[in-house]
Amino acid sequence: MDGRGTAQAAPETLAPGPRPDVHQLAPAQVAARLGVDPATGLSTREAAERTATHGPNRLAEPARRPEWLKFLDQFRNWLIGILLIAAVVAGAIGDIKDAVVITVVLQINAVLGYLQERRAERSLEALRRMLVPTARVRRDGVERVVEAHTLVPGDVVLLEAGDRVPADGRLTVAESVEVAEAALTGESQPVAKSTAATGPVPLAERTGMLFMNTAVTRGRAEMIVTATGMRTELGAIAEALRTGEEPASPLQIQLDSLGRRLALLSGVAVAAYALVALIRGEALGDIALRAVALAVAAIPEGLPAVLALTLALGVYRMARRGAIVKRLASVESLGSATVVCSDKTGTLTLNEMTVRALWTAGQLYDVTGEGYDTQGAVRGAEGRSAQLLSAVLPFAICNDARLTDDGFVGDPTEAALVVLAAKTGMDADALRADLPRTGELPFDAATKYMATFHTEPDGRTRVHVKGAVDVLLDLCTDGLAEEGVRDLDDRHRAEILDVTTRLGGAGLRVLGAATAVVDKLPDPSAALPGLTLVSIAGLADPPRPQARDAMALCRSAGVAVKMVTGDHADTARAIARELDIEGDVVTGAELDRMTEEELSARVDGIGVFARVAPEHKVVIVRALSSRGHIVAMTGDGVNDAAALRAAHIGVAMGRTGTDVAKEAADVVLTDDDFSTIVRAVREGRAIYDNIVKFVRFQLATNVGAILTLLGASVAGLPAPLTAAQLLWINIIMDGPPAMALAVDPARDDVMKHPPRDPGERILDARRLLAITRAGAVMALGTVGVLALARDRVGTDTALTMAFTTFVLFQLFNSLSARADDGPILGRYQLRNRTLWLCLAGVLAIQVVAVHLPWARTVFGTVALSPTQWALCLGTAFTVLLVELAVRGARRLVQPSAR
Repeated sequence: MDGRGTAQAAPETLAPGPRPDVHQLAPAQVAARLGVDPATGLSTREAAERTATHGPNRLAEPARRPEWLKFLDQFRNWLIGILLIAAVVAGAIGDIKDAVVITVVLQINAVLGYLQERRAERSLEALRRMLVPTARVRRDGVERVVEAHTLVPGDVVLLEAGDRVPADGRLTVAESVEVAEAALTGESQPVAKSTAATGPVPLAERTGMLFMNTAVTRGRAEMIVTATGMRTELGAIAEALRTGEEPASPLQIQLDSLGRRLALLSGVAVAAYALVALIRGEALGDIALRAVALAVAAIPEGLPAVLALTLALGVYRMARRGAIVKRLASVESLGSATVVCSDKTGTLTLNEMTVRALWTAGQLYDVTGEGYDTQGAVRGAEGRSAQLLSAVLPFAICNDARLTDDGFVGDPTEAALVVLAAKTGMDADALRADLPRTGELPFDAATKYMATFHTEPDGRTRVHVKGAVDVLLDLCTDGLAEEGVRDLDDRHRAEILDVTTRLGGAGLRVLGAATAVVDKLPDPSAALPGLTLVSIAGLADPPRPQARDAMALCRSAGVAVKMVTGDHADTARAIARELDIEGDVVTGAELDRMTEEELSARVDGIGVFARVAPEHKVVIVRALSSRGHIVAMTGDGVNDAAALRAAHIGVAMGRTGTDVAKEAADVVLTDDDFSTIVRAVREGRAIYDNIVKFVRFQLATNVGAILTLLGASVAGLPAPLTAAQLLWINIIMDGPPAMALAVDPARDDVMKHPPRDPGERILDARRLLAITRAGAVMALGTVGVLALARDRVGTDTALTMAFTTFVLFQLFNSLSARADDGPILGRYQLRNRTLWLCLAGVLAIQVVAVHLPWARTVFGTVALSPTQWALCLGTAFTVLLVELAVRGARRLVQPSAR
């Protein structure tokens, strides 16, 4: 040792990297390996040298994509690529108007998407509060507080109840230590820790280790740091996220397919027109200009902007309801989710221990209320107040927890027992003040009980004990019965064990309470005197009240919910039973014995995955994905992060979630409420429906324009739509009506039918037929008006009537596009005031284009008479009449059709 008493033995290894075997070594072996004397700790110089070797004790920041690349990402799809080419061609041939409009629309779309992603990133940064700022260590033989990021392997860290563990470490001192590891392992109960070495066991069973970001809930501990930063268990999971791939959303896949199909449609339309025009002997310049107009008409250039608006509005609505969306497409992806894989602790449950059952004097009572709210009662115990107080008193007084306005201080299980006392009318703090503690035996993992000693008013000393029921039974000679205290005979013991088994089988954690009068404080090493068993409490982390309703809504919507938890199978099974989650219960050990093919074959029939490790969660998500499911994974712990990234939609909890989980997720819930996910599913379905409405409306317009130009050319008529008029139609149709369809309210039955098939195309055969039918009606009507009016009122008036008819067609086309199937007319049509205002605005603008002198100059129109307007309006109405007739005929042939 040096002059300050610090160990200078050469360490066996200080190489950076994980140390998976340290939990199998005794504390002295770990100290020797890391070259430290736990009694004195590292020297300041040694700590500085190790910092240079190992780096700071912090998780690496995720790689940040440059802002300019994020902006360019908004242009990465087929539709936008085609539109960029069209803009370039339009500009090259002198059609500056089209080139400018297309470019402006694309820029608006890119800015909307970029700004939304920036906003989500800023919101997430506000949630990063999980890392430990300081740690209490022993260095140079003295205790001191240092910044947590300066910790190195070999540091001796001192911890007490309420502290958060700043790094991974091997315990050297563990006095009645329990640690909450739910964020890492999914275990809902605090885990008892000791200094004993363990064999090659899973992470959740390494009782001699402490892990970064877990919390000490009881006792006093000292540990030797064995791993820091990215070499901790937390860091290993964070590193795994870097290599994980995010699956494309269903909407991204569909829009990419739509872009390719529209590219083909545009090419065919341009080629057909050019061929007809050449045959007719038109000038090459006119053909080129009209070909660009056709290409633009074939592509819904408003789709990117409307899509961004639709998703952005969905994101805004979700943010108001407690969800921050990192990626716009994630909202729509939730709408197509077929399976939600949910963590249990804190997601489906409150993460608040609650006494659910109380047994005393031969009677089993239900306890109402949930969490740390003192509202509730012991149901059925009316008129038994004295007996009830005797049963609950040991739980209240042999207890170190305190309730506060913000929750509680102390162990969660003890806090639940204080709440139980409050429900019976007792104030635990007042009782402890009236009956001060004169001695205690702290809880120890070896003895499995805690005892406190109190001086009663008559001068006698009473001991109150709480602990494992089987241990207390060995210490008890009497038990509380209906008639009073009586000897514990075999029948009475059998009854108590039977109650314990039943409560445990229901997924409850079971604790017993006992009491006795003693003459003097016993020797701590001696056995307690003969006790009287007075009660048994069954505790559980109850389901969230909203989760039950959310589960019912998921079932009606055809969305399966699977619980994926690190908790014990019995506990998970009990919660699943309360929430009506159906299916088999499979443990992580059973998953290890399954091949990928076996799991894929069984996964649909499994409702609960219990006692799983982080790697199991990714395997589960992949198995579901292999079955064609769109998987949403919810969670809050570090153990959830890899699966959040692997799933189609990762949903993290904002309040209790770890930084790693939030970084991996697509959606962060600020209220940690499972029901918010169901609202997001509804929002996603409504968004997809609105996208379909817009695509159907816009493509019907585009197909109508193509067929109108081709039809007029084949019939030898003048072009019914000039380039300026096509541009005008694109502006007013891609604008107000399309935007109004983007905010269409969800239909009442949106959550009453199964999720859409992930492979379903936006443009399936039925929708393509409807689009083609509407486009054909528009073309026939427009060309027909032109042909009939040309001989009667002259070419200029006929062309204006054709232009006006085509615009009016869009008013009625928007109404039929709102309903993908089923009735067109009904009260639902009146629910979108914005659409009706937009349609009125389009009609008013068309009147301006036809009747104001300056507008007639721009668009080449002439004024129309009321009769001519009526003819145009009547012709345009035919698109709605044809759709009504088709759907009526379909219902006659298929009465079950909606």
